[in-house]
Amino acid sequence: MPYIGSSVKRIEDVPLLRGIGKYVGDIRRPGMVHAAVLRSTRAHARLAAIDASAALKLPGVVGVLTAADMPGLKTIPMRTGQIDGLERSQQTPIATDRVRYVGEPVAVLVARDRYVAEDALELVEVTYEELPVVTDAHAAMGPDAPRLHDAVPRNVPADFEVERGDVKRALAECDLVIEETFETQRHGAVPLETRGLVAEFDETNGMLTVWGPTKMTHTNWRILSELSGIPQSAIHFIEPAVGGGFGGRGEFYPEDFLIPFAAKHFRQPVCWIEDRSENLKALNQSREQTYRMRLGLRKDGTVLAMDAEILFDMGGYTRTHGGVPIVASSAMLRGPLRIENYHCHAYCVLTNKTPVGTYRSPGRYEANFVRERLLDMAAHRLGLDPAELRRRNMIRPEEMPYDHGKTPYHYTIYDSGDLPGQLEAALDHMGYEELQQRCTDARAEGRAMGVGIGCFVETSGIGPWEYARVEVGNNGGVVLYCGINSVGQGIATALSQIVADEMCVSIDDVRVVHGDTAKVPYGNGSNASRSTVMGGSAAVGACRKVKDKLLRLASAELEIDAGDLELADGRISAKGAPERSLDFAALARLALPGPALAQGFTPGISEEDFFATDKRPFPYGVHVVLVEVDRETGMIEILDYLVMEDVGRKINPMIVEGQMAGGLAQGIGGALLEEFAYDEDGQPQSTSFMDYLMPTAMDVPQGQFISTEDFPSPHNPLGVKGAGEGGITAAGAALANAVSNALGVEITRLPLKPGYLLELVDAKDKP
Repeated sequence: MPYIGSSVKRIEDVPLLRGIGKYVGDIRRPGMVHAAVLRSTRAHARLAAIDASAALKLPGVVGVLTAADMPGLKTIPMRTGQIDGLERSQQTPIATDRVRYVGEPVAVLVARDRYVAEDALELVEVTYEELPVVTDAHAAMGPDAPRLHDAVPRNVPADFEVERGDVKRALAECDLVIEETFETQRHGAVPLETRGLVAEFDETNGMLTVWGPTKMTHTNWRILSELSGIPQSAIHFIEPAVGGGFGGRGEFYPEDFLIPFAAKHFRQPVCWIEDRSENLKALNQSREQTYRMRLGLRKDGTVLAMDAEILFDMGGYTRTHGGVPIVASSAMLRGPLRIENYHCHAYCVLTNKTPVGTYRSPGRYEANFVRERLLDMAAHRLGLDPAELRRRNMIRPEEMPYDHGKTPYHYTIYDSGDLPGQLEAALDHMGYEELQQRCTDARAEGRAMGVGIGCFVETSGIGPWEYARVEVGNNGGVVLYCGINSVGQGIATALSQIVADEMCVSIDDVRVVHGDTAKVPYGNGSNASRSTVMGGSAAVGACRKVKDKLLRLASAELEIDAGDLELADGRISAKGAPERSLDFAALARLALPGPALAQGFTPGISEEDFFATDKRPFPYGVHVVLVEVDRETGMIEILDYLVMEDVGRKINPMIVEGQMAGGLAQGIGGALLEEFAYDEDGQPQSTSFMDYLMPTAMDVPQGQFISTEDFPSPHNPLGVKGAGEGGITAAGAALANAVSNALGVEITRLPLKPGYLLELVDAKDKP
């Protein structure tokens, strides 16, 4: 039975369940000391002076570092989403003359343990000269707003437009034009494990070793080399186990420079583990966007035009991938709809808040909420069922591949699929008409029950390339070295399944190595649901090269033409004569330098491959949810929830379902609970789990998760489409539509907190 398509148990879970997994906090090095970061308590101020003299006198303090100890500081470069102009607001690893958000690193203190380091932080005196603060994106663009960066007028480092067709003409021809403003709140990944690093500099060989970088190991390896001046060959990055990623972890943060710098400066291994308060102030935040929308339709429900203006609050600086959410929003706002007339003007705006990055389904979660709410509003006004309005406007399967047109920073060509068919399948599975009748009956009893739909198209498998190397060892085992990282998505299991099938061996004979720059020279990391698409495809290419060499070695040894040989169960045998065979261990011995060179072969059985493409697969699907809202308290109960998604091909169905379930939990948190709030002085109001509310088992329903593989992607040899984000991407949309349906109100912002819902109900009930 092939491994691909089977729910093989996750390989990476075994050490974790046995308690032998090693996280950053488990790493101990001889002579290791501990760092704590002094962070700005002001949202906007000049640094007049930093006095660490009292802290240096505290027993156990090794030293204090400020920008003055780091001459020639460079800004942290962007990795992706490089919109022209954003380079003007990049961040240095430590504040030099000005701070622009609460939580910005001002100094690094190193001591014998974290307790001493924390005590010493309180003795460092920082003199701030207060500057005006701006926390609203619209206000930040005004003529009287304080300028956060001298090189950025109006606090808008970048803006761009996406255009297709003639929106002005199309809107003039519409029977109905809906104009509305929507807001999505600032929230973020908040993984279970906070960030951390251990760095050690070995003076004997000039080698800097860093444990901790996850998600983008090779990219961070390069960036640290560029910022520090240490050649990459003298830096060794090692990825430990990770307690969650979701876009927030693993990018290059200020601490990713500061801790290695401290280790080299003090000539001692340095450990830094972020506490939860730091995590909620300093980890990349996301999602905060304001949309001013116009949607134009004919009276039969045909959508003719969409016009959008998006303000994207980027916080105080541009981080490595801070431009990604707005690029994705502008490109994917049309989602599954056939809209020939489209215009979007996107603004990146700086405010005195924590800088932003990506969070699972960046930009698409926000765009899906806006589009799907607009569709329900249009359906209400035209007297159509929300499902029927979607049916009339969805891209048809015969139109695939569907080109949404080129945007300045994103190619959007849907590769394959049946979007209307997926909608019908989801509605049939949930019994949509019965749910509607159930809601009608409940309202007749005075209860607020509603059903909501959220359709989506996701982008995944982002290139431009990925690396893999496959080797056959002396014991006949197969080793895959891949540039993908583990962020908890089960990638070692999925890659093992792919390699086991390609090499015709047991999965127990496959070992996957990743996240170690001494063993894997190249890689593009794990993000944008690319791991299986890109890493798996590179593994397929490397396996096929290895199989070719194995066949040539066996052909020479057995004196049988390669075309008359077959591979099965870790052996190469003559067709029809299985007794004439060689197992992989024997072939590995034939590949040793002596016999290999004698036969004219390059020694070793090791082949590498780069899978490169500029074409993305696009998974797609539907969320359907049934809710009941307490009219007295505004509390929402989720009664039933379906996520259905076409992922092209399932390598491991259990992992796909797990990704959908985890994504839904996060989507519910973002729709109902989570929010990074700031006061008018830029002080964060959500710095503990007392204020930043995360979903628990009480908030997340059992859920139904159906993944289909009706339309494999033509853009990779496996036919896979990324499955990491379908569970979250339409959750805000579907829940908002269901609550609107239950209460008879029009929701225009997230999160759906009780106070907001009660305001809407009160406004509706007023004469």
